[in-house]
Amino acid sequence: MRSDKTAERMTLHWSPRSPFVRKVMIAAHELGLAERLDCVRTVVAMTTPNSALLPVNPLSKIPTLVLADGAMLYDSLVICDYFDELAGGARIVPRAGRERWLELSRHAVANGLLDMLILYRNEREKPEAARTVAWLAAFQVKLDATLAQFERDIGEIAARPFGIAQIALGVALSYLDFRFAAFDWRATHPRLAEWHAGFSARASARATEVVDDL
Repeated sequence: MRSDKTAERMTLHWSPRSPFVRKVMIAAHELGLAERLDCVRTVVAMTTPNSALLPVNPLSKIPTLVLADGAMLYDSLVICDYFDELAGGARIVPRAGRERWLELSRHAVANGLLDMLILYRNEREKPEAARTVAWLAAFQVKLDATLAQFERDIGEIAARPFGIAQIALGVALSYLDFRFAAFDWRATHPRLAEWHAGFSARASARATEVVDDL
C-alpha cells in the first residue's frame, strides 16, 4: 500500500446540480484527480440545514471536501486551489504576482455572478405577491452588466491558460442556461457564446454536465 499522501482518497459532499460543486469537479477532471474523490450525495437548502453535514461544515454548504486525515476544506475556490497544489501547482491557479491577482479577480466576478443568479432564481420562484420587484430589477441590471464585461474581455481571458476564472465563467453561463432558459444571452453576446461552446466541448465539462432529469 502506498504511503504517499498525494495518493490518499478524499470525500466530497456533492450534488449534481450545484454549480459550485461543478466548479470543483471540473477542476478535479482537468487536474487528473477525479478518480480519487468519493462523492457523497448531500442535499442542502437555504431553509433546511442538513443536520448530517453541520458537524462537517457548520454553514451546511456544498462543496465540502474531507481529507484522509479528517481535515475539512471549503469553499469551492479553496478546494480548487488545494487540487491545483496536489497536481503540482500553477496549473489552474497562478501562484504569485500580477497573473494571480488578475485570475482571482476574474474568478471573483464569475463566482459572484453565480451567487447572484441563485438569489435571482430564489426571488423569482416566490409567489408573485411575495417577490420584491426592485430586487428582481437590480439582479437583471447586474446580470446585463456582468455579461457585457465578459463579452468585452473574453478575448483576453481566452488567451490565457485554462484556469479557475474560465472554469467559474463557464459554469456560470451553463447555470444561466439551466435555470434561466428563456433568457437568450447568446443573441447579444456572440463572442462569449462562441467561447462557451468551446468550454462546453471540453472533456471536463462534458463529464460534469448537468441534465434536467437528475
